[in-house]
Amino acid sequence: MTKLTFVSSGGERYEFDVANGTTAMENAIRNSVPGIDAECGGACACATCHVYVDPEWTALVGEPEAMEEDMLDFAWEMKPNSRLSCQIKMRDELDGLVLHVPERQA
Repeated sequence: MTKLTFVSSGGERYEFDVANGTTAMENAIRNSVPGIDAECGGACACATCHVYVDPEWTALVGEPEAMEEDMLDFAWEMKPNSRLSCQIKMRDELDGLVLHVPERQA
């Protein structure tokens, strides 16, 4: 199992042990993390699972693919560390990953 933490815009932490191969978004929905709407169900067709990757993790999480970059154009207050949580697949190297939930989704 891999540790995944979501931090709300108000600073509340939601920590979970998650299975490798699942996406951060799937785990947020499964655990009712406030602020992750995931209206498209993880198809990379909206920006309602937008998160900010904690600066210590940005290099390891990596850059978004072209399709994700297109969807991020619709995200509310996009930043250089913005990602769609449906596109972050959990793996051993991401054990301890911290994702910050924006104040609202687009």
